[in-house]
Amino acid sequence: MEKRQLILLDKMSRSSGSKGGLVSGLTLGSLFDGIGVFPLAASRCGIRPLWASEIEAAPISITQRHFPDMAHLGDITKLDGGAIPPVHVLTFGSPCQNLSQIGRREGLDGAKSGLFFHAIRIIQEMRKATNDLYPVISVWENVMGAFSSNDRMDFRAVLSAFTDTEIPMPASGRWASAGMVRGGCPDLAWRLLDAQHWARPRLARRQRVFLVADFGGRRAPEILFKPRPMLPLPAPCTAGGLPAPGGDRGPVLETGGRIPVTRPFQGFRMRGAAKEGEQTAFQNSFGFPADPFPTLLAGTVTPFAFWYEDDPAGGCIRFPTELECERLMGLPEGWTKYGADGGEISASQRYRALGNAIALPCAEYIMAGIAEALR
Repeated sequence: MEKRQLILLDKMSRSSGSKGGLVSGLTLGSLFDGIGVFPLAASRCGIRPLWASEIEAAPISITQRHFPDMAHLGDITKLDGGAIPPVHVLTFGSPCQNLSQIGRREGLDGAKSGLFFHAIRIIQEMRKATNDLYPVISVWENVMGAFSSNDRMDFRAVLSAFTDTEIPMPASGRWASAGMVRGGCPDLAWRLLDAQHWARPRLARRQRVFLVADFGGRRAPEILFKPRPMLPLPAPCTAGGLPAPGGDRGPVLETGGRIPVTRPFQGFRMRGAAKEGEQTAFQNSFGFPADPFPTLLAGTVTPFAFWYEDDPAGGCIRFPTELECERLMGLPEGWTKYGADGGEISASQRYRALGNAIALPCAEYIMAGIAEALR
C-alpha cells in the first residue's frame, strides 16, 4: 500500500470521532470498485465514499480523479477487514466471468468469481473487529447467470456464505428473480434489475442481480423493493471531474436537436438472411422500435443501426462511442475520459471499464434506500 494511502487511512481512523475507530456519518467502502459507480451513487445520496479496492490501473486512475480523498487499498486478497476503516455500507460486484452465461461457467470455483469469498472474509473480519457493528449493510451485484451457474448451486452458496447457514434449494429447483431470507442475521433480499427500465431516456439492457444484506435489522426488503423516485440523470463532468450539482441531461426535444433513431443490429441474422435470400428476416436484423440497446460487454463493442428521424436514408451501421456508452450506463458524460493526472484514458480501456461497470440508476436506487433506512 502506498505511503500516501497509509496516511489517508490513519487520518480517517483518527477523525472518526468514535471509540474504537468507528465511523461517524454514513460512509461507504467499495470492493472490486471498477470505475467508482457505487461511490458515485452513494455520494449523490449523501453517503461518503471512504475507500475502494481495485487492481486495474485505468479504473483506479478514473476514480482518483473524481474522488481524490477516497483511499485506494489495492488487491482484495491482501486486505484485512479488521485493519481497514469500518464503514456503514460495504459494496462489491465480484468478478462475473465464471458465472456469466457467455463464459465457461466454472462458477464460484473459478479463479475470478471465487474472489467473492474474499469479500465475505473481509465483512466477517470487520464485524469481528467492531463487535458486530460494521458494516451495517452490504450490497452484492452480479450477472443474472449467478442464478443458474453450477447447476444453480452457486447462488445457494452465495446466500449460505452471507448467512453462515445452509440455505435449502427452492422447491421448484430454480431461483426466483426476487426473494428473501429472513429469521437470522443478516436479513437478506435479492432482486434482478434491468437497467433499461430505470431511466429516461432508456438505457442499455443490463440485467443484474442485486443482493442486500442487513446486519443491523430487517430492512433489506425495504431497501430493495420499496418504490421511490429516481434521481435525474447527472450532468456532464466538469473540468474538475465530478458532474455539476443539480444538473441533468435535457431531452433532445427540449434542446431543439435532431432526433436520433437507434436499433440493435444483429450481424449473424443479417448474414444468414442474405445467404438464404429472406428479405423480411434481412430487414428484421436491423432491429425493432421496442428492442433495447444490447448489454455493453467488456470484451467487445456491439454495433447498432443509427439514423436521424428526418433522414432515414442517411443511416448506417456503427459502433457506439465511449461517450455514448457512458450515456447508456446512466453515467455523467466524460466520466471515463480522463485519469487522475489529466491524461486521456485510451478508448479500449474505456470500453472495457464501461463493459464491466454497474448502471448508475440501479446503484442509486439502492443507495437511496440505504440512506433512507439508516437515517
